Amino acid sequence: MATIAPEAADAAISDGALSMGHLALHYGKPDDGPLASRLLQIAGLKETQVLPLPGGNFYRFVVSGSHFARGDGIVYLSCLPEPQQQLIAAIHAALRVGSDDEHEAVKAYRAMMARDFEASFHFGFLVESLEELERMVLILQDLNANDPAFRGRLNIGMNRARRGDDAIDARLDASPVFGKATRYAYGAAGVQVFVETDLMCAGQLGESMVLEFDYVFPDRHSHILSVVEL
Repeated sequence: MATIAPEAADAAISDGALSMGHLALHYGKPDDGPLASRLLQIAGLKETQVLPLPGGNFYRFVVSGSHFARGDGIVYLSCLPEPQQQLIAAIHAALRVGSDDEHEAVKAYRAMMARDFEASFHFGFLVESLEELERMVLILQDLNANDPAFRGRLNIGMNRARRGDDAIDARLDASPVFGKATRYAYGAAGVQVFVETDLMCAGQLGESMVLEFDYVFPDRHSHILSVVEL
């Protein structure tokens, strides 16, 4: 059962006075900037600024046109700074990342991520239309299979809602995307799509970024984003 804790006595900012402001993402090399931007635009973000810089473009996106001049709902995208690139290279060298003698901790981390896209850093978006979410997945799957620029650079996974609601089960069974899904979300009345891509860098190894796209069925108060079920 989900509950809301009482407001902390020492809370400096009152309830309702916060919103999610911005997230800063990075791509690994200058040539990946336009592709990473295209990926975010396919996912529905609105590009509002492209600032050419010597080390690669700086981009600003918002989650909707209504956020154009606001201070929240923003995603920034820029090339990974050189000191971070050097740090990642040093980590890879020390842990022998990608070699036949890769460190056991790296192998365990990769195995964990293969089991669960959500096990490490990721960023989630809420999508209001299941049909549009399905359309996005089909577009990305086609790009990953057939577009030379994107081929092999997107790893797409899906979690469908736990079974038990006849209407939701029937809708997802008939879905061109979720009908074949074998993984289930940590809850009911919602679905999750994960897009792991090396067009952006994040995580402990700085190799890829996981973007999550969720849909919650209407008129369900208990769902994947309100209650976590084990």
